[in-house]
Amino acid sequence: MNYLIGVDVGTTSTKAVLFDEKAQVLDSYKELYQLYRDGNGMAEQNPDDLTAAVEKVIHDAAERAKSLGGQVLAVSFSNANQSVILLDKNHQRLTRAMTWADTRAREVAAKLKATPDGADIYAQTGTPIHPMSPLTKLMWLKQTQPEKMAAAAYVADIKSYLFWKLFGKFRVDISTASCTGFFNMHTQDWDDEILKLTGITRSQLPEIVDGTTKETGLTPAAKQATGLDDETPFVYGAFDGALSNLGVGATRQDTVAITIGTSAAVRVATDHPVVDPEQRLFCYSIDRQRWVVGGPLNNGGDVFQWAANHLVDSSAAKSEDKSVYDVANEVIASVPAGAHGLLFHPFLGGERAPLWDANARGSFFGLNPLHTRADMLRAVMEGICMNIATVYDAVCDLVGKPASVTATGGFARSEVWKQMLADVLDVAVNIPESYESGCLGAVTMAMKSLGMIDDLDAVQDLIGSVGAYQPEQATVRVYQKYLPLFKQVEGLLKPAYSTIARLQQEN
Repeated sequence: MNYLIGVDVGTTSTKAVLFDEKAQVLDSYKELYQLYRDGNGMAEQNPDDLTAAVEKVIHDAAERAKSLGGQVLAVSFSNANQSVILLDKNHQRLTRAMTWADTRAREVAAKLKATPDGADIYAQTGTPIHPMSPLTKLMWLKQTQPEKMAAAAYVADIKSYLFWKLFGKFRVDISTASCTGFFNMHTQDWDDEILKLTGITRSQLPEIVDGTTKETGLTPAAKQATGLDDETPFVYGAFDGALSNLGVGATRQDTVAITIGTSAAVRVATDHPVVDPEQRLFCYSIDRQRWVVGGPLNNGGDVFQWAANHLVDSSAAKSEDKSVYDVANEVIASVPAGAHGLLFHPFLGGERAPLWDANARGSFFGLNPLHTRADMLRAVMEGICMNIATVYDAVCDLVGKPASVTATGGFARSEVWKQMLADVLDVAVNIPESYESGCLGAVTMAMKSLGMIDDLDAVQDLIGSVGAYQPEQATVRVYQKYLPLFKQVEGLLKPAYSTIARLQQEN
């Protein structure tokens, strides 16, 4: 038996999953690393720590394959997108990696978005004008750290940096490139006019390759660290959102994929670029024939974690020998839909889609003396789902209502949350039993690269068992009353977000 390794390079950890030739999961391995943050919006990784973590999980998966008497056919990658690393002329880093979560470019982004150029750039790139974008990050670096920008011979992202360290090749897949804000989705190449805003040129950027492109010839150091033969092919893959769609079989326009992990996302695949006239959604490449349209949300499971830690009596949970999350789920299930007339806007970490406002903040609306912590817990989970519904509705406005929705992520451990999502969206929600959608998507790309499958749609035959949650119409009717109010209050509060964010910074 031969094996494939899917690697998911994330914001705070990297996971490797070992698959057999039928894409069945055999084992998984995970390494953590630090995300450096400060009160000004910095969110950085040390790329060398990340590289070491990637090498370690690949090594562990490869050792497992060897113990089973098999050969690793290929390694393929899923990665968080929209990172920026400045490199010198020898490809040695001058900075850490600014991650997608870094919001220091918020003022630059706001000014650019307010100009006619902002709308034009979005129309050409499909990337919303936001501080997460490498375009605005580089504009911010140009303004605030001109000496580092002047010293930078190359500008990398985490994917191109990783492949440079492994192979000495400065390349990036088209999917990751498409998320930068200076990749023209119509020409499928770097856009020289947009690049002028950053002060860099295409010669400083990695070569764009297809996601199925293979590299061989590991450097001696990488060969030793991974334990793999230097001729083992490494496949570039794509960014994590695109591969999450692929990994749940959402490769066509009739299926929406929703992910709720620490953050969240709503995405649908199309066979042509689609731009939202209201600039609520992104449009990025999966490969040269497919695009993914949707919206990322900052606030998902992390908000539920905050609520469970602050609203659940930890001593009571301990006495019942349960986690605060288990208790929170039980409490939420005991409260009726609508949380007795309480709404929660979950913007604890600012928000990307649909607001694209780094200053957005969370709030309860409708509190009265009769409300309890149980109501607040229910309102928090409902608020996360309603926020997802606003992006889902925007996707439906743009490409039509889908035939089905498939959802994955850590939220799937909660029965009440899965049913709530179906009720808020008023659509059947399919939940695959396997949570390894990103790594499965990466391995599917490897299988196509190796000629094991003819088309990425073959992933449909590789997905395991799927459970379905049908909307309960009595509950749906409740949420149909609350969701318009959720959107109305969101619109009313939006003008005040910048003020409260400034006041919080002063404190």
